[in-house]
Amino acid sequence: MNARSFAFALIPLFILGGVLYYFMGPGTSFLYTTTPLPGITIENAEFKKGEIIAYVRNTGQDTVTIAQADVNDRPWEAMVKPSNMLQRLATAKVIMKYPWIEGVPYEIGITTSDGTRFAYEIEAAAPTPEPNVEQLSYFAILGSYVGIVPVMIGLLWFPFISRISKQWYSFFLSLTAGLLIFLAVDALKEAFEATHTIAGAFRGEVLTVAATVATILVLMMFSNRSVTKTVATGTMGVNTQQLYGLTLSYMIAIGIGLHNLGEGLAIGAAVALGSIALSKFLVIGFTIHNTTEGLAIIAPIAKQKTRITRLIALGLIAGTPTIAGTWIGGFTYMPVASILFLSIGAGAILQVVYSIFNWMNKSMDSKITSPHNVAGFIIGLAIMYFTGLLITG
Repeated sequence: MNARSFAFALIPLFILGGVLYYFMGPGTSFLYTTTPLPGITIENAEFKKGEIIAYVRNTGQDTVTIAQADVNDRPWEAMVKPSNMLQRLATAKVIMKYPWIEGVPYEIGITTSDGTRFAYEIEAAAPTPEPNVEQLSYFAILGSYVGIVPVMIGLLWFPFISRISKQWYSFFLSLTAGLLIFLAVDALKEAFEATHTIAGAFRGEVLTVAATVATILVLMMFSNRSVTKTVATGTMGVNTQQLYGLTLSYMIAIGIGLHNLGEGLAIGAAVALGSIALSKFLVIGFTIHNTTEGLAIIAPIAKQKTRITRLIALGLIAGTPTIAGTWIGGFTYMPVASILFLSIGAGAILQVVYSIFNWMNKSMDSKITSPHNVAGFIIGLAIMYFTGLLITG
């Protein structure tokens, strides 16, 4: 590209900059025939000893001033940090010295200078977890129960899968695809539900779709390059089919790990907000439901010799992110992060499903539409659906 071509490329940018400057400055009155309505989003609330802290964001068009805070429609003295004047998308902490009672529902209200009130409901007040040894251990145990333990149990199916016939092996690969499709749909459902907890200015639905599609494309690019490069350079003692199966297992573990990280964020946040209780039935439900994730991980490598250390590593890749998720969700709930991780996890899982079917079709000479493969896929969906019914809370 020569200097002249580069100069021509800059002309539209200069014109666009001039238009934006006009509309943001002298042309503001042209855009707004009436004063735009204020917009405040209360993103989260923390309950600490003798005080309630509300985190608010200005999601309107113009600067707003927080004039008053209230609890259950009763005005209450509040301190706003860093300032009660918020620029667009700026955040502030509204701190109220309030004698709240654990387990009681509350409604927090924020009123702007023009008299508009915005409310945020809490189902049951609960002390916000502090990042100490006791709370870190609690969330780690919770993450292990719903993440690591079930996946490790599922890995114990390895000897069984390794001894079955080729047709039955194809059946279980299809069953794996069914399990994963259910996980992907479940992750997208949770991501779309989480979009209701963030400001509309962040376009949560668009963010979900964009992150999912981008993940699929990026993983397809990297997986194709890595497999091609490894096969070209040669890998001692590993043929192409074994290499592809091993790659699939790692991709499945990573995809499930991202999904479990998103679930961990949601679980940690729910515990912090007092809207979930760890019961025996909940642990049993998660254990049964997530055990199928271990089966999905081992299916592509069940026909090759695999060290137990590799199986453990795969299980930890898939399960450990749940612990990290509960920590992040419990101590610093970030709805946008939850949406991103769930979307990325869904994209990773969908890309893996494509790779499984592609591998079966090309390397295993197994038609996807054959009766036993279709049956396996449907049974995989059914297993995830009915074990999911056991999860309450």
